Amino acid sequence: MTPEQREPAVPTATYRLQLQPGFPFGAAADAVPYVASLGVSHLHLSPVLEAVPGSPHGYDVVDHARVREELGGEEGLRELARTAREHGLGLVVDIVPNHMAMSPRHNRALWEVLREGPASPYARWFDIDWEAQGGQVLLPVLGGPFGEEAGRLEADGDVLRYYDHAFPLREGTAGLPLPRLLDAQWYRPVWWRLARTELNYRRFFSISELIGVRVEDPEVFDATHGKILELLREGVIDGLRVDHPDGLADPDGYLRRLHEATGGRWTVVEKILSDGEPLPPSWPVAGTTGYDALRHVDGLFTDPAGFGELLGRYRRFAAPQTDRGGDWDATVRRAAYKVLTHELATEVDRLTRVTSRLCVASPEPALRDRAPWALRTALQELLVRLEVYRPYSSVDAAGVVTEEAAEGARLAFAVPEEAGAVDVVRDLVLGRYGDGPEYVEFRTRFAQTASALRAKSVEDTAFYRYVPLLSATEVGGNPGDPAVSPERFHAYCARVQRDWPSTGTVVSTHDTKRSADVRAALHVLTECPERWADVLAEVTRGGGGAPDAQLAWAAWQTVFGLGPAQDAEERVRGALLKHVREAGLYTSWTEQEPPYEEAVERFVAEGPCGVPGERVAAFRASLEPHIRANAWGAALVHLTMPGVPDVYQGTEHEYRALVDPDNRRAVRFGGDGSGKEAVTRAALRLRARRPAAFGDRASYAPLTAEGPAAAHCLAFARSGEVLTAVTRLSLRLAEAGGWRGTRLALPAGRWADVLEPGREFGGHAPLEELFERSPVALLERIPD
Repeated sequence: MTPEQREPAVPTATYRLQLQPGFPFGAAADAVPYVASLGVSHLHLSPVLEAVPGSPHGYDVVDHARVREELGGEEGLRELARTAREHGLGLVVDIVPNHMAMSPRHNRALWEVLREGPASPYARWFDIDWEAQGGQVLLPVLGGPFGEEAGRLEADGDVLRYYDHAFPLREGTAGLPLPRLLDAQWYRPVWWRLARTELNYRRFFSISELIGVRVEDPEVFDATHGKILELLREGVIDGLRVDHPDGLADPDGYLRRLHEATGGRWTVVEKILSDGEPLPPSWPVAGTTGYDALRHVDGLFTDPAGFGELLGRYRRFAAPQTDRGGDWDATVRRAAYKVLTHELATEVDRLTRVTSRLCVASPEPALRDRAPWALRTALQELLVRLEVYRPYSSVDAAGVVTEEAAEGARLAFAVPEEAGAVDVVRDLVLGRYGDGPEYVEFRTRFAQTASALRAKSVEDTAFYRYVPLLSATEVGGNPGDPAVSPERFHAYCARVQRDWPSTGTVVSTHDTKRSADVRAALHVLTECPERWADVLAEVTRGGGGAPDAQLAWAAWQTVFGLGPAQDAEERVRGALLKHVREAGLYTSWTEQEPPYEEAVERFVAEGPCGVPGERVAAFRASLEPHIRANAWGAALVHLTMPGVPDVYQGTEHEYRALVDPDNRRAVRFGGDGSGKEAVTRAALRLRARRPAAFGDRASYAPLTAEGPAAAHCLAFARSGEVLTAVTRLSLRLAEAGGWRGTRLALPAGRWADVLEPGREFGGHAPLEELFERSPVALLERIPD
């Protein structure tokens, strides 16, 4: 059977490897025997196509037609695939359809566009507004205003140079004096600060170094996917992870085209679903990459009452620095206004121009006579109230918006009085005025701006301003209401098994702000908020040297979560400097305040990583059994719940990492005999041995314990063959006196303990006995 004829395979589990020049294909091949021994079915590789030289992640693609030479090139990838096959593994690869690197000297397609302008055959590749800025592409590369930097621009043959930047000169312009030379180009180098308000190409979020690609164009799709599709056809790779589909002009159309081109290969999308938001059912994908699963798993180990008390103490400790007194919704709203008027001002300008043109040209009377300033205000009011990353509205064949689309948009209608323009813009978003090209363009721009806003305002701003519980400020999380009851978790798993049984699931990734094991420690604080407050009072007596109280709260939680670690001071300092810059309250990435940042560094050295930090370390050590219960419980639930689990490199062991780049550090591949590794190996090998118990046709059955401590046991069965049981909120359990005769009714038959061979259970299993040696249990039904 040829690769083209193979039945598309669904992984049983994947293992994510972060490729980079220091860890190329050859190093990945060396790790294959170990990874295969864990029990996964596929390696999951970060992007493999040609990227900016030295890139540590590969998301800044410069050439879709070549496999990255720094990783070993195409032969290196093919050799890795052969090695993986020899050990029974396939390959899943991360692809980046939304953007490319804004690096002309490495990006040939972009070089040609800058040289030839809109007449270039590559001009259709990039999302550039040629009508703005006098027909030139603004390049925000200058270190200062043009008048200060002009002397550093130099024509060198047919190339314009500025430090290590290089740009092509338009044909016939090489001999012109500098001012005329620049005026004659299809681009204009400008001060980098102008990117905030003047840019005329679509970016990835607010990152000007990444330019949007128009993969909605069939020719662009073919050109940018040819190599990946070739590798799929030839059996080198088996499945795909699609980065950031919300940034695309037409995610539905793109994913349908991709599905057809791949022959239905297993594909998951990095779609961040807000709490309660469904994945669009029309998407021909296996599901998401799994941040919705992460939110539900984490929530199981968060005590709702304790979180409420922790929030109250946070408000008292950090006031008045807390944003609006520590209210999550207010924090998000304020962050969104800030992002719209600063980081995304140029995107709002472009969206306002699109909306204004539509209103001027529309035959609809309700759209006429709308001033641009009023439309801008209306757009902002709706964007900041959007509760999802992107509205997926559409109209039916009659041009009428469907109720499903209106519900899917989830736009808040609580807008200011005299909100005529807001009503107009809202109805445009929902498609109530038509579905012609100009309306589609408006909805597309609105949706793309919305997704960038949500990411920047929530993940990159509010998560650093609202910090009562750092483990809740995770991608896809809901920091305002982080706890998840067993009933809610079971309902979620039932929906996943019914609707998206092959979706991806994760608990740690290259993008998580803290690894699962760090979050496991932080969850425990919701079970002992009073004790944590006492520790904080002790270590911050006399002020503690922190430049502000909110940072102090976040810093002490950071060092508590990380625990004893090599290079702890360096790692904590890096994480906290990123924290304060993302929060943007006293310093930022673009407006750095050296005195404040120096105060942060001194505080880290003298406080969390100094003598006072030893008190926090001792407190953490006293809670170690409960941290372990959370870490092992989250791992086992993740590996046995519905979906395809992705194990991030190194997380089969205890893995404590902070935000990137800390979570992309080199890891050691090899067994360490830890309890977590034993749990991980046992669960993955069981999945491999009994794929039908976890696959598309498997079943999920919640199990309920009986007795005074029933709420502290989360249990479920898969297809009547495998049973998972974990301890939750173990500190509260211990304080209440333990299991006290609580039992778990097992499905009929006898059950063997996979983690402790030789033990068997049946009927009503006493939880004291089930969890006698471990806070988790994995059972396998013994055949009759």
